[in-house]
Amino acid sequence: MALSSKGTALITGASSGIGAVYADRLARQGYNLILVARSRGKLNALANHLSNETGRTVEVIVADLKERADLLRVEEVLRNDASITLLVNNAGVGGVMPLLGSPVDDMEDMITLNVTALMRLAYAVVPGFVARGVGTVINIASIVAIAPEFLNGVYGGTKAFVLGLSQSMHHELADKGIRVQAVLPGATATDFWSEAGNPVENLPQDIVMSATDMVDAALVGLAAGEVVTIPGLHDGEHWDRYEALRKELSGLFGNSTPASRYRCI
Repeated sequence: MALSSKGTALITGASSGIGAVYADRLARQGYNLILVARSRGKLNALANHLSNETGRTVEVIVADLKERADLLRVEEVLRNDASITLLVNNAGVGGVMPLLGSPVDDMEDMITLNVTALMRLAYAVVPGFVARGVGTVINIASIVAIAPEFLNGVYGGTKAFVLGLSQSMHHELADKGIRVQAVLPGATATDFWSEAGNPVENLPQDIVMSATDMVDAALVGLAAGEVVTIPGLHDGEHWDRYEALRKELSGLFGNSTPASRYRCI
């Protein structure tokens, strides 16, 4: 007898770390999966494991989302597969070196993956969600979205984009039945740090969260209806006050005359 399904979740950056944990958790929650990443071997191993463990249908797409042809192939799947009910925009690359110590071509590649690819995948899937009146987009951002002084400035800028896009998407799409969540992890024990040039073992271990704990917390936040989930923030009222002040401030910008402090003497 066929298992009931919550639809299909497409997860980018799915071969390891945060993406692989999302794959495991979502399969166990009742989703079939489409796993996207560059490593065919890792994807196939994960797909076989999850299919055997959960009985779910698990497909793989080998793609480098920095490459336009690969990105367009994934977009096509998101546009045309009506079984997809959830997109996890997880693929990304980080940077820990100062701006002046970071090759500009690497920074451009970071923007291509963290910003352009994420945005295009959201654009590809959302019209179908709107037409069907249901769907969820999870965008993986970072705490550097609101703390740009940490790590590399271009990396922080890309994650600020992810947060801003997610909040705007929620504003536009919530009344159309679409859920949008931005997840802002802090330091998480994944290959991110080694790939960025600073292994996670070099960090104070009391600030490092496991990928499993991070994803489990994020999924609790999703179930609770949060638009922004910060797994490492213990007192959620801090974020609530931050958001309330931001919204209050945003209503004070529109004036026909400059503030008195900017008037010429």
